[in-house]
Amino acid sequence: MSPAQQPPQRPGGPKDADSGPSGLMDLLGVAAVLLEADGRIDMWSPQAEQLFGYTGSEALGQYAALLLLQPEHRDAAIMLFAEVMETGRGWAGAFPVRHKDGSTRMVEFRNMRLTDNTGDHYALGLATDRTTLRQVERGVALSTRLVTQAPIGLAILDTDLRYVVVNPALASMHGVAEAEHVGRRFGEILPGAAFQDAETAMRRVLETGVPVVDRQVVGRTRADPEGDHAWAVSLYRLEDQHANVLGVANVVVDVTDRYQAARRADRAQQRLRLVANGSARIGTTLEVERTAQELADVVVPGLADMVAVDLLDSVLQTGRTDIGEGPALFRALAVKTAYPTNAAQAIVPPGRLTTYHADHPAAYCVRTRKPHLITHLDSGEHTRIATDPEAASLLARAGVHTDIAVPLIAREQVIGVMGLARARNPVPFDEDDLALACELASTAALSIDNAVLHHHIRSAAETLQRSLLPQLSPRHPGLEVAARYRPAQAFSEVGGDWYDVIPLEGDRTALTVGDVMGSGIPAATAMGRLRTATSTLADLDLGPARILTHLDKITSGLDPYIATCVYAIYDPHHARLQVASAGHLPPVLIRAGRAPELLDLPTGTPLGVGGVPFETTTFDLRPGDQLVLYTDGLVETRSDPIDQRLDDLLRLLTGPDHSTEETCDRLLQQLRHPAGHDDVALLIARAQPQPDARGTQP
Repeated sequence: MSPAQQPPQRPGGPKDADSGPSGLMDLLGVAAVLLEADGRIDMWSPQAEQLFGYTGSEALGQYAALLLLQPEHRDAAIMLFAEVMETGRGWAGAFPVRHKDGSTRMVEFRNMRLTDNTGDHYALGLATDRTTLRQVERGVALSTRLVTQAPIGLAILDTDLRYVVVNPALASMHGVAEAEHVGRRFGEILPGAAFQDAETAMRRVLETGVPVVDRQVVGRTRADPEGDHAWAVSLYRLEDQHANVLGVANVVVDVTDRYQAARRADRAQQRLRLVANGSARIGTTLEVERTAQELADVVVPGLADMVAVDLLDSVLQTGRTDIGEGPALFRALAVKTAYPTNAAQAIVPPGRLTTYHADHPAAYCVRTRKPHLITHLDSGEHTRIATDPEAASLLARAGVHTDIAVPLIAREQVIGVMGLARARNPVPFDEDDLALACELASTAALSIDNAVLHHHIRSAAETLQRSLLPQLSPRHPGLEVAARYRPAQAFSEVGGDWYDVIPLEGDRTALTVGDVMGSGIPAATAMGRLRTATSTLADLDLGPARILTHLDKITSGLDPYIATCVYAIYDPHHARLQVASAGHLPPVLIRAGRAPELLDLPTGTPLGVGGVPFETTTFDLRPGDQLVLYTDGLVETRSDPIDQRLDDLLRLLTGPDHSTEETCDRLLQQLRHPAGHDDVALLIARAQPQPDARGTQP
């Protein structure tokens, strides 16, 4: 509407929005007509001209009944007019009226008698098009029913965001009566951070006129102060026909069921991801502590704010779940928290032994084989999940409010317990969380039990392996000798590597290194038999090739095992070294003042293959020279070419002269990976000057 079309303002009158004209009268187009006592038209409004079609000059002074009514309706109208003028009682109703264009229209009338200051009577008629009136009535009725009976929440707020109208549905959602809404601000009815964004959105809608549709708001109202509800909120700016801003309409639909279903679906997806993550990440090695830590890494922070994984110490020590009399003794394996917290000090650190009181969830799990869920910990109840009062105080101050303990069960035996807690996460554990924790614990328990079993088998094999290796004297005629044996790391089984130094007649010494292919106790046993056979054959004063031939026949009887071996005999009186190889990596010869070199030997076939002769090669080994024998665990890796690794070995043997002991340690430190998957046997012999008959060095 242009400024010229705006209704005039009375000078000095109020200028706020409430004082402006209502658009409803304009929408109805109410016409005013004043009749004299004899029925002639005395006054004619512009709205009358629009409603009936006659201008003022055409209507003024005319009898209304003759101008506006069809002949068949005039008598009835005259009688009603007379009654109004005689009694002073108003009349309301609809009459067919003849429009100037000849058409007939139903018009709604309100007629009343007016009296001037001289006592003369007039009739005032207010009229509007009945079709328009019925449309407005239907709209009002529909709006009234919609507001009062609709299950969705409806409200109108003014420009100060004060409630003007609230329907019963919204009042019920808020837990505040309809009458208590009116005149109060939005923030008074719905305080708190959860609704601040909605209030900001309302102000933006008032300012811009851009509506907001289906904006989700999650919070708590007086109707249910203990539970979260979700609403889909739509906001629209209200204006009258003159574009004056009246306020904002608020349409609210309770979508709590949909919100909770979405949350449940999201939690289900999270649980599936956790289970999949656990299957992929738990049990990647056969190390007990690492497997427990993998379990802790999966559940924090996805399921809990903090976790502790404990194993029965009897399982670690003996492989059995014999807890004996009294409280069970646990060894802490893994601890993790989602964020730095003093509560970590209340958890038994990894490696520490501890017992729990009879009411502790861990003790309950061992006793009953069942999980234990505490949905809510009240003040003073933290002693239930703590080892002592100080730990209980730390857990309480950290805000721990819910707890789960789950037994680790393998081979139908409880081998340990996983404990979970939440503090910063305000949602208490529920049955779904318990089921997820049990599933992850079941996966981890099997992996931990396998790791424990592997640990015991490996310990037995390593003990057997070490018991079968010789106790070397560092000094032999004309030789300084050092040797090392390193088993495979914890996630691999012990193999069949060995070394030996055997004294022979004439001050000679046999040096041998071998590797039985395979692992575990059977490989260690086969290694022991070969070492015993080698020592026995050495006493027969046979050459290296003959020794390997006999060992080949013996190994053939150890089916399915085969082995590689290097056998050497050193004669200090002739400074001579005889060497034969059965499929083994070449030894390194270090001559004084020269670069280390790999001995060029006929490789031969591994022991146990059979049918292939072995050859003996002779070299000089003078005082100061060194011979390095080793198994493939020293140089082979899963990623590097063997030629490169042999070059690394030669490089490390180049340089300043060191004792054989120092050289062994340096090679193991530089070449062997901390997580080496194979055993290593290493033997280094340095030729020494022979004393003369008087016992002095030449």
